[in-house]
Amino acid sequence: MELKPKYSAVLFDCDGVLVDSENITNTVLRGMLHDLGWQLSREECLSRFVGKMLRDQVDVIEEHTGFRIDAEWLTEFRRRRNVALEASLEAIPGVAEAVRALDAVYPGLLACASSADRPKIDMQLKKIGLFDVFEGRIFSGMELPKSKPAPDVYLAAARALGVDPAEAAVIEDSPTGVIAGRAAGSHVLGFCPDSPVHQSPETLMAAGADETFDAMGQLLGLLTVQAS
Repeated sequence: MELKPKYSAVLFDCDGVLVDSENITNTVLRGMLHDLGWQLSREECLSRFVGKMLRDQVDVIEEHTGFRIDAEWLTEFRRRRNVALEASLEAIPGVAEAVRALDAVYPGLLACASSADRPKIDMQLKKIGLFDVFEGRIFSGMELPKSKPAPDVYLAAARALGVDPAEAAVIEDSPTGVIAGRAAGSHVLGFCPDSPVHQSPETLMAAGADETFDAMGQLLGLLTVQAS
């Protein structure tokens, strides 16, 4: 059975879509915010910060702690976070098989577009064995004027691939990312497995997802059509 691409390209978020990193990062962040005097529950920390860049949350953190985080604080956060990720990061179940199957249908047309800093994205993709698939097509929101929920990182990825963003599919797991994908004009698939660090289908649909799915094994069928 021959499969053909349903879209012009597929643009993947990283954290929560390719790698199961959110709980690890959240634990480090909670600990550092606790040291500043802001005691957050695991659930509240996830809801407040997942899908967002810390550099955009300076005012919120200062409001709750009286401390204005600076470049030194952010550098230390990234150092601790990366140590924790290196120790225990795992791939989202089934994602390696799904991405490699899609790579056969979309050769050179898969990209990773994340809000994270590039060293973190590269490290995580290497750790789960998918760096070779995305090499040369990795985009960091931190290198652009605005990150998610602005569409800049998805627009940059589509431009680099030479495709119309309106004809691309975006794979996201957070409301912030869904909003970014929709703002780019893309077809957004919301990933929402039954997990304490992922959103409900209703939440992602409310943010603007076109459809949702809960297992990576479904992705090939959602992004391809059978050749006639």
